Amino acid sequence: MKVIPKSLVFLILLSCASPKEEASLESSSYQSIGSIEQLDPAMETLVSSDAQIEILASGFEWAEGPLWLEDQQALIFTDVPTNKIWKWTEQDSLGLYLEPSGYLGDRTDKNEPGANGLALDAAGNLILCQHGDRQIGKMRASTEAPEAEYEALATGYEGKRFNSPNDLVFNSKGQLFFTDPPYGMDPWDEKELDWQGVYRLDPDGKVSLLLDSLSRPNGIGLSPDQKTLYIAQSDPKKARYYSFELDEYGNVLAGKVLFDATSLQSESKKGLPDGLKVHSSGILFATGPGGVLVISPEGKHLGTILTENGTANCGLDSEEKYLYMTADGFLLRIKLNGTE
Repeated sequence: MKVIPKSLVFLILLSCASPKEEASLESSSYQSIGSIEQLDPAMETLVSSDAQIEILASGFEWAEGPLWLEDQQALIFTDVPTNKIWKWTEQDSLGLYLEPSGYLGDRTDKNEPGANGLALDAAGNLILCQHGDRQIGKMRASTEAPEAEYEALATGYEGKRFNSPNDLVFNSKGQLFFTDPPYGMDPWDEKELDWQGVYRLDPDGKVSLLLDSLSRPNGIGLSPDQKTLYIAQSDPKKARYYSFELDEYGNVLAGKVLFDATSLQSESKKGLPDGLKVHSSGILFATGPGGVLVISPEGKHLGTILTENGTANCGLDSEEKYLYMTADGFLLRIKLNGTE
């Protein structure tokens, strides 16, 4: 989600690669940015107060949706306004992975046409929140040989088109939970639904509306036991993270505000609640004012990874060695504690 679209010009540092310049890089050569704000000693279990936030690449319009591909030891992520997906590896640095990613139409004046959130299903297929085409799509090709051909998995609810699916998460049963705010819609798009929903897509193709009460549902995640659904709300007046209890069928039973970040917004702490990921410990990495907030399952704010930029989303590698962050025009990462 980018609240105020803008064009940014970045100095391309010698230690990172841009979409216009690729290079092989050693991790020791990466320059750093930002700092760590520790509010509780428990923060140290995952993020050291002196940890470095490394700049892996820059020059994007609005980077989003980081997803780790274990078999390729690669991170892919979207650049929503440019309708592209990029791939980064330690060995080969940056390269174009897929284009177009979210809109296959003819219009050239769309604001955010590309894919946003990304996920893999149980079979390893790439599943995309496709802003421009207003659907949940599946790439037909393998992730090893990507091609811009997609199958629509869900396009709307009860005969009405989605707004612009934003973020998504699978549970172990193959149910897909996703949010549908209007951020990918253009002024000429017809809004067919009266709400910004949170939905569940079942393996048989059925779409169920779980929530219609949130003003701007955005990032989404599941607790390790898959009994709690977390939702970030990117509303500046109610900048909150919610937790919702799920039953065994994936229906919402009850919900509460996990943490309210509204008061944290300031000129120096840019951003709103956006994408989030849940660590195997149950701790949330939730993008928001200042960067990435580290929040306990009980809703205690342990600290913030301060990125100096509006931060859209984050992702973990399979071993949870690093947290990767998409922050405006940057791809960043930070090494986590508890791994070698």
